[in-house]
Amino acid sequence: MAQFQGIEKEMAELMVEVLNLEDIQLDEIDPEEPLFGDEGLALDSIDALEIALAVSQNYGIQLKSDDPDNSRIFASLRTLCAHIELHRA
Repeated sequence: MAQFQGIEKEMAELMVEVLNLEDIQLDEIDPEEPLFGDEGLALDSIDALEIALAVSQNYGIQLKSDDPDNSRIFASLRTLCAHIELHRA
């Protein structure tokens, strides 16, 4: 499993809390695995909305549902965190 970089551990903890993923341990989260679909965390569109709200509240970044880059931004924990670090207020 890849190691957490930058804010990845902080964001993983936030996702576990916000999405009520109590059955997932932080060491089970691979920052390079997909967040959505059948692999990785297997999150859904409601989870994406909750993550976007948490990112807005904690990092001051607006993630909009109609952003054409969402598939890239939400591809993995690593890509989400890279986007946050790039646009952080």
